[in-house]
Amino acid sequence: MGGEGSKTAELIAAASRSQTAADRTAPAADFGPSNAESGPASPTAAGARCEREPCCSLYHQAVELIGKRWTGAIILVLMPGPLRFCEIKRLVPQLSDRLLSERLKELEAEGIVERRELRDSPPRVEYTLTDKGRALEPVVRALKRWAHAWL
Repeated sequence: MGGEGSKTAELIAAASRSQTAADRTAPAADFGPSNAESGPASPTAAGARCEREPCCSLYHQAVELIGKRWTGAIILVLMPGPLRFCEIKRLVPQLSDRLLSERLKELEAEGIVERRELRDSPPRVEYTLTDKGRALEPVVRALKRWAHAWL
């Protein structure tokens, strides 16, 4: 899991760097000094690098959640609307039933996915993104664009 999590973190970081120019002009205090701001390597520049803010624990928690194997794919296929278990399975074909069930339960516990029991005959269950899950759409789409451009 260690390699998978760090690779995911690199992917999300790269996707966030590929945002619009307006996003990239955020104040340096938010991200710590860059090499361009501190000039060539010098004792002062090295000291400035040490003064950077540590990685935000909430950011790390989000990367670990979304970076779990298959979680991003499940969120991606649920973005257009609700799906039943078998439909998610069909859209993410290499995902096992056991792991799909596990990930859906985790996403439900996090408030990202809602499980709805439909009173049809026969009864059906469908899964849909909550508002919290739909808020991930720009991040997931940016990561998808980055993957198509760079992988």
